[in-house]
Order: sequence, then structure tokens, then C-alpha cells
Amino acid sequence: MQTLRHVLWIGGPPGAGKSSVATRIARRYGLRWYNTDTRTWQHRDRALRAGNAAARRWEAMTPQQRWVESTPRQMLKMSLHRERGPMAIDDLRALPHSPLVVAEGSTLPAHALSSGIAERSRAVWLLPTRAFQQTTLTDRAVAPGPTALHLLLGETIEQEAREHGAQTLTVDGSRSIDQMVAAVEELFAEALAEGPGAATLAERRVLLREANQAIASQVRDFHRRPWANGDAEAVVREFICECGDPGCDASVFIPVGALASGAALAPGHR
Repeated sequence: MQTLRHVLWIGGPPGAGKSSVATRIARRYGLRWYNTDTRTWQHRDRALRAGNAAARRWEAMTPQQRWVESTPRQMLKMSLHRERGPMAIDDLRALPHSPLVVAEGSTLPAHALSSGIAERSRAVWLLPTRAFQQTTLTDRAVAPGPTALHLLLGETIEQEAREHGAQTLTVDGSRSIDQMVAAVEELFAEALAEGPGAATLAERRVLLREANQAIASQVRDFHRRPWANGDAEAVVREFICECGDPGCDASVFIPVGALASGAALAPGHR
């Protein structure tokens, strides 16, 4: 099976800081960012088309049935955690090989390592301690049902990472985000030096716009569900500043519809 050598893999459960690390590295080196969360609804639709029973059951449920009446194990099955791994690999195969891709997400499959799809030197799983993950989810005001699922994902993904021999970094709050980024950069040093990365400011901005459009698509795809309410264009989300400065790590909180008005730029950036 062909190795996806152009992909840097950052796995781990919700609350591990994957997105913060991945986006900083992608912006610093001019790389493409792929986040499995932005493909959630595309993956769910794919599962529905394939007749997946767990996907159909989840769609038919009310929020009360999904997040209150279901057990964490039932939620895990309906999350399609295992089914979405191969879908993520299909997504990555479809992306251009230049520049490098920083792929991150809870559904990145650790079996990509043992199967040879991912290079071990180009992959790391961030594994939060239960206490750190719980604190992070609480700070994000995640509801009890999803919190229970995310904690179970923490146990499940750690087991998968160990089983398939992934490089791991423990996330316990003892290192700042800058220190976590530095630790991942050290693991990926050879790959980052080899590249390729974006060569010009214009290329960097194209990649940042692509990343923001993926975030917007996630919101729009959610609001297309037959049971969803509200206006997707009015939803305020955190987007990446599109200035293209390698040292920029600023975010912009704007409605999804505002992306159509031009580049998402932090105050004072251009």
C-alpha cells in the first residue's frame, strides 16, 4: 500500500490541543491543513449512502436520545470513529502532494502506521491525561453527553496509538502551547526541512483561505441536516487570520457568511 509521505499526522482525542499545534505548524511552514472535523458531515453522508446502521440510527434520534439516553459506548459506535478512519485516508490521498499536509483529528487511524500508509517519523499522537482532558472540555463548556464520549475516545485512541506503535506526547498542562509546538516540530524536523512548503505569500494565503473555507463548509453541512435549525451564514466561528505572515497565530471570530466579503484578517493585519 502506498505510503502518504507528504502527510504529517497529528492524532489524539478531543481536548488534546491537536488543532492548536497543527495550525501553528501549517502557518509557520506554509503547509496545507487538513482537519477531520471539517469532514464530519461528508463522512456521515458517505456512511449513510453505504447503509451504515449506526449512522442511520444517529440521524433518526433526537438530541435527548443521542446525548442523554445513550451510553458512552453507544455514542462511540454512533460516532463512526472506526469507520471514518479509512475515509480520512481517502481524503488525504485525494489532496495534492505539494505542499506537505498537516493532518489532524480524532478519527485519524493509528492503523495507518502499522499498515505502512503513514511514516512513523512523520506521525505523533497527542495523548492528554484524563484530568487535563476533563479540564479542557469543561473550559470549552462541552455538554455532559459529548464529554462522556470524548473521555471514552481518550481511552480508545490511546489504546489504538499504543497498539500500532505511534510516537506519542503526553499532554498534561505542564507545557505551554509554544512548548508543545516545539516538541512536535522537533519530531518532524527532518520532514519540515525537506518540505515542500508554500514558496510565496500568495501561496500561503491560498492555503489559509482553503483552511477557512473548510471550517465554513463544516458549519454549512451541519445546517443542511433535515433536523438542524438556524442560519449557517450567521454562525460565528473562529477562523485563521489570512495575512500569511509565518509568525502570525491570530484568529478571527466572524460569521460564516462574512468570509465572502474578503480575507479574514485580525485587527492591524493585512
